[in-house]
Amino acid sequence: MRYEPDTGTLESGTRPLFQGQSRVGLQGGFGTVRLGRGLTAFQESITAFEPWNGLPSVAGFQTDLQVAGYATAFGSGSDPLGPAGNSGNRMSNALFYNTPVFSGFQLNATLGTKENGGSASAIQGRNPVGTPAQYLVGSDASVNPYSLSGTYNNGPFAAMAAYERNAVETKVWSVAASVVPVTGLKLMASYQKQDQEHTKPVNGETKSWVIGANYTTGPGRILAGYGQKTPDGVVKTKEISLGYEYNLSARSYVYIEASNRKQPAAGSTTVDTSVNFYGLGIHHNF
Repeated sequence: MRYEPDTGTLESGTRPLFQGQSRVGLQGGFGTVRLGRGLTAFQESITAFEPWNGLPSVAGFQTDLQVAGYATAFGSGSDPLGPAGNSGNRMSNALFYNTPVFSGFQLNATLGTKENGGSASAIQGRNPVGTPAQYLVGSDASVNPYSLSGTYNNGPFAAMAAYERNAVETKVWSVAASVVPVTGLKLMASYQKQDQEHTKPVNGETKSWVIGANYTTGPGRILAGYGQKTPDGVVKTKEISLGYEYNLSARSYVYIEASNRKQPAAGSTTVDTSVNFYGLGIHHNF
């Protein structure tokens, strides 16, 4: 569970008690099989190719740009029918499978159920008995959601490809790669495309890309990245970020970070606004 340390309330005040991962499974020569709630194959694989390693920092890219807005867009995310406040990058009541690693290659799959978490009334979707141009509010899940990814790791080089379709038939695919050209330096890049045509009458596609670097020197690490998100018919979102982490121990580090984001202004699709973010804190792994 997660909570706000300054108030004691659950994270964001509305999130479920177990909005993170809760799985049980078996591992052996056949690979790994798990049941429960957890990150999808796509969401679990893509974080290795993001400068902030998928942490929900305002300077990071994973929760918005790197997944083409998939985790935050209306009617989107891996779990769009989950309870209000649920993390959109996980599937509930799902089956998770990871193959053994063969010569650096691994395949990963997630299959979820069509269970309605109670928020379908907030989802706009195509009329199942009407023409493709008809859209309704309150459409139920029409398919079993699933997620697939393939990863490759060979010394200094790594890559991945993934495809996911959620319960309201929003689709996203992604390719990414990273390389360590010299000791301590990791370069990475990813490209994503999201298709929301099943739940949006117009402008259903979103494309994004992110490039980044990590440089480790002594007990510290420098993080840097730049990315763009381009929804159909909407001004681009552009973000540039820089951060520094200093290890205090094997499980704790202090950090400082800054980010500038140009994004659509409130209520507009053609005018952008510039916002600066700053962060200072300490991170501890329990």
